[in-house]
Amino acid sequence: MSRFPTGAATPRSIVDALKAAAGHPPKGRASFARGRCVRGTYAASDRAAEITKSRSFTKPSRVLARFSVGGGNPEVADNDKYGLRCFSFRLGGDGYRSDILVQSAPMHFARTLDQMLAFLKARIPRRGGKPDMTKIRAFSAANPETQHQANYIAAHPPPLSFAGTTYWGVHAFPATNAKGETRFIKFKIVPAGGEVTLTEDATKAKPADFLYDDLESRITSGDVRFNVMALLDRPGDSTMDVTIRWPDEDHREAVRLGTIVITGVEANEACDASIFDPANLAEGIGHPPDEIFAARSAAYAISLAKRR
Repeated sequence: MSRFPTGAATPRSIVDALKAAAGHPPKGRASFARGRCVRGTYAASDRAAEITKSRSFTKPSRVLARFSVGGGNPEVADNDKYGLRCFSFRLGGDGYRSDILVQSAPMHFARTLDQMLAFLKARIPRRGGKPDMTKIRAFSAANPETQHQANYIAAHPPPLSFAGTTYWGVHAFPATNAKGETRFIKFKIVPAGGEVTLTEDATKAKPADFLYDDLESRITSGDVRFNVMALLDRPGDSTMDVTIRWPDEDHREAVRLGTIVITGVEANEACDASIFDPANLAEGIGHPPDEIFAARSAAYAISLAKRR
């Protein structure tokens, strides 16, 4: 088995493999199928313009957002320790909207589209409803970087709350400020009240909907607030490999771009009617150069068409 499988992976084949790995649930998203749509506001910091001229990040705006749990199963339980948590949000106004997608692990599970397709195909259930663990182990041994995300999740306690989770962007975005200076940044979305976690045993004892119940309770009490941080690049940082972190990401220099406050629950149709399109970025934030990002927009559009 090659280290980076070669083939004809396309956004459509990735969507098909995501659906197959989840057991072909009808009408759901190919990934992060179970979620809750919310609304809020964004207020820019006085330092945002140092990093980007994007009006999405330098002007106050309304926010449409969605919290979700990883995987293509719309019935997945919240007490799955190994499930990713995702936060997708849209900032800005007419003519300058940006969609940002961040998750509870700071790396993706594949470096290239071909590798992502092979990763998913290895996990498609057999006739008995379970994947072939021998095939998965062989693929993981030949492609160790595809285990970085799972290893990170296993090494960290599960979140007690969507509102108490740190979310990471896995892509490096070129950000240009008003002076025309460009540098790469990664997004890090930090809960203003700090992280809140559980032990693995306590997570198992929680009901299947505990994250969503907690979210609604915290929104009602006005307790869902995040700082939008830009991690700043250093010479030698990778901008192409989304399976690895920048060195010392947990403690490196960062600038607070602004604050998101979630103020209410929206009908899920408000988020389901379209997609949070990662290619939708207002001037001042450019497209990351990596292969995975390049496929995301088309894949999300294909997934939307399938669930319609």
